[in-house]
Amino acid sequence: MTSTAMISPALAALRAELADLTIYQDAPSLRMHSRDFFWFSPVLKPDLEGKQAELIILPSDKAEVARIASACARHRVPLTVRGGGTGNYGQAVPLEGGVVMNLTRLNRVVSTTLGAGRFEAGANLLDIDKALAPLGQELRMYPSTRAQATLGGFVAGGAAGAGSCTWGQIDNLGAVIALEVMTVEPEPRLIELRGKEILKVMHAYGVNGIITEVEVPLAPAHAWAERIATFDSLKAAAAFGQAFTECDGIAKKLVSIHAPAIAPYLKRLGPYLGENKAFAILMVSEPQGDELDRLIVEMGGTVTFARGAQAARAAAFGEHREKGAPGPLYEYTWNHTTLHALKLDPTITYLQLRFPPGRNLKLLDWAEAQFRDDVIFHIEFQRRQGKVYHSSLPLVRFSTAERLYEIMRQAEEAGIQASNPHTWVLNNAGWKRTDAPQPEFKRLADPYGLMNPGKLLDWEAKTTEAKTSEAAE
Repeated sequence: MTSTAMISPALAALRAELADLTIYQDAPSLRMHSRDFFWFSPVLKPDLEGKQAELIILPSDKAEVARIASACARHRVPLTVRGGGTGNYGQAVPLEGGVVMNLTRLNRVVSTTLGAGRFEAGANLLDIDKALAPLGQELRMYPSTRAQATLGGFVAGGAAGAGSCTWGQIDNLGAVIALEVMTVEPEPRLIELRGKEILKVMHAYGVNGIITEVEVPLAPAHAWAERIATFDSLKAAAAFGQAFTECDGIAKKLVSIHAPAIAPYLKRLGPYLGENKAFAILMVSEPQGDELDRLIVEMGGTVTFARGAQAARAAAFGEHREKGAPGPLYEYTWNHTTLHALKLDPTITYLQLRFPPGRNLKLLDWAEAQFRDDVIFHIEFQRRQGKVYHSSLPLVRFSTAERLYEIMRQAEEAGIQASNPHTWVLNNAGWKRTDAPQPEFKRLADPYGLMNPGKLLDWEAKTTEAKTSEAAE
């Protein structure tokens, strides 16, 4: 621990009580552990830049998590919980200082059985799949930030990713079996949530309880091969994506379709993207790769890159890969596309759009024409509730916040759902509005309103003197 900065008496008392834990207070650590990818948004960046914790604490087990939660409750110190910090809305940014608790050391495999696994919340998603590989099982889905993201963070702030073309999103019924949540009270409790109760803390940014363990269903592991295919237009590539995702007989992990204007931002893939071509980035079960290749040709496409499962796994697992070869292809899709674009053009930002099933391809044609001066589309196919459709994290040439809101308004009027990625407030972001009683659960699990304050809309702590006295006894 390094320290000398001036802190409040309450925080000083907490620090002294937890002095045997791993605590950081130096300026670089405070900045690093108080940030996520909010800077993707030119709207969020000026508001969140400079917001940071006063102490960083890294617990090694649940007993240490309980000590931190208890100390924060008793000393009334704000607490922000984080994992890999790969979110995009400032979820991991403490608005009111206090403690940031980084759970990445809470990373153990709790148990596995055929079809399910239970893991501590700080377990890294890539490490989980490495641990499952000898068992012939794998996670159903993971975001493009697989190498950095944690399972608890995916539940608390994520949505979808590679695997969603088969398994839907993390909030779909059955995508999570159980969550263990610790309360922030003088004597912290563990609460097990199952079924619809899971929604009380899902995508809640850690505002209403510390997720300590996550149980998820597993899938039989496949040998995932990779493909890039080019098409003459976004319309042709999207039609292929729809057809491929609807091919239930072909096991697939990723169906990502990109407009030609995306290509200049993905420099590492440049040799495989052609001139002014739309393209598809795909993951397919290796024994069925030939069937995929035939479908690509039948629908007017050309396979420009093919990597076998062994080489694709080596790229993903950080093992040896051929010199000059790209990293795992999922790291060029979903919101990683935005990251690659921002490295070349800092004026780029993004939106989050969901195209309804049945009308998704027609609405994509409309949106491509309607927003051609501002928006560059790439779309990610999903299967949810038995229907195939796509969502999009399109690149946007940023001009003003007002223009972003106008694009979202026009999209909504046309029937495309927009989720505003330029706000850190829950209940204020399109389809991310919470149906579960998250504020009510917060009053149970965080009675003093200490967890990630400022993120949950229309919530007030009910801390009467009687309740405070009772908790302190």
